[in-house]
Amino acid sequence: MTTQPLEPRALQSFLSGSWLSGQDQGEPLADPVTGETLAYASSTGFDVAGALAYARKVGGPALRSLTFAQRAALLGAAADALQARRDDWYEISRRNSGNTKGDAAIDVDGAIGTLKYYAKLGATLGEATLLSDGGIERLGRDANFQGRHIGAPIRGVAVHINAFNFPAWGLWGKAAVALLAGVPVLAKPATSTAWLAEEMVRAVVEAGVLPSGALSLLCGSPAGLLEAMRSGDAVAFTGSAATGDKVRAAVAGKGVRVNIEADSLNSALLAPDASAGSPALELLAAEVAKEMTVKAGQKCTAIRRVIVPAAAADAVAQAILARLAEVKVGDPADPETGMGPVVSPSQLAAVREGLAALAGAADVLTPQTTVPEGAFVAPTLLRAKSGADLVHDLEVFGPVATLVPYETAEQAFELARRGGGSLAASVFSDDPAFLGQAAGELADSHGRLLLVDPAIGQSHSGHGIVLPSCLHGGPGRAGDGAELGGLRGLWFYHQKTAVQASGAVLEALAPRLAGGSA
Repeated sequence: MTTQPLEPRALQSFLSGSWLSGQDQGEPLADPVTGETLAYASSTGFDVAGALAYARKVGGPALRSLTFAQRAALLGAAADALQARRDDWYEISRRNSGNTKGDAAIDVDGAIGTLKYYAKLGATLGEATLLSDGGIERLGRDANFQGRHIGAPIRGVAVHINAFNFPAWGLWGKAAVALLAGVPVLAKPATSTAWLAEEMVRAVVEAGVLPSGALSLLCGSPAGLLEAMRSGDAVAFTGSAATGDKVRAAVAGKGVRVNIEADSLNSALLAPDASAGSPALELLAAEVAKEMTVKAGQKCTAIRRVIVPAAAADAVAQAILARLAEVKVGDPADPETGMGPVVSPSQLAAVREGLAALAGAADVLTPQTTVPEGAFVAPTLLRAKSGADLVHDLEVFGPVATLVPYETAEQAFELARRGGGSLAASVFSDDPAFLGQAAGELADSHGRLLLVDPAIGQSHSGHGIVLPSCLHGGPGRAGDGAELGGLRGLWFYHQKTAVQASGAVLEALAPRLAGGSA
């Protein structure tokens, strides 16, 4: 299947209410299948500090003047504008990210769905403009001296630095929460896949659904962005732990709120009593194979370690390999393709480097296969050697997972915790009691747990799927952050304040308050 070459276009940024072009050519964006240059992105010559000031002075007051229900209506209108061009977003996803149609659906439909979710949730908050945490409490001998806790939106700008793998969902998932909270957004997409973000923002801007200054976009280098942030601003970053540390350091001491969602050695764990052909084993094998191949394994939530009983390790390997053998690796323009390329030649090099590093710690189980030219890599299943530590420290961000055998349940839980803090873990068992035990053992080191028994084996959303109603984030290595989670996500953009007053004053305040939990 042949795709017609495109004349490379210059991406623009939307700052201070205007579309701007950089003063030089900037960095190229490429088709990972053909290597063709699709676009360039430059931020040279932009007044980034001025754009942040415009968002604070113009966008912030406009959003805060609205009720939650009114902001929710804006999100719904943005979702409608994006939904109208869904096929365009799928095509850009294929060209610039190498996504199959199924891959693009996770990103594009996930973005639109999250906007719709927060539009619906925000509508339930009605005419309120502030959040409430808990009820009224008596504070002293005088029963009329009372207190309660409220949340007021911060008066700065939310800077969102997004990863290359989800240019749509990363953009709109973060923006939906901030905008509903009443905080203007400046989004900085990863340059390599910024084409989709630029086109989507353009569609919403042209629809005229958001107040001026509510949404800004910076394509190209982020030079000067973090340096221009100040007290009252917030930054939410998704990407590597190393870059996350740089983000924290850049705003340290400025009074800037920081949320980091970083790389993560997520795991899938099979219960000790599972055996060949058991429902739990088959469900785990299917989930691992899917997580390895969807978006070519380029998901922060993808399964990297498969923790299995030593007695069942061979059976698990065979079940996973059988499923991987059915996946065609190739051009995502071909409807028969089950897995496309990684997003760029640099990512391909990183995957190859990671596999080489793991060579001394794990054996390759996947038969050697030929893949097309371009940024393609075959799905690779490994088996950790006894005592190998590197599989718990090194994440290969691609279609790679490692079997890690264990002897006892206690050892299995300890191996899962060896990831140093993870976004997600899934546990598969036919025994609800074991799954309950797993929740208690793993909750402290994971942001989300998927506990699968046969009752939900065919109906759960999947190990790697982030739902807007559930928290997304994780402790330790995963960044120590959290976003989404329904109303919980709004609190990152609100200052929680204790209000002490008479009953009459708190009664007067009540109509402005909406329910929420910290």
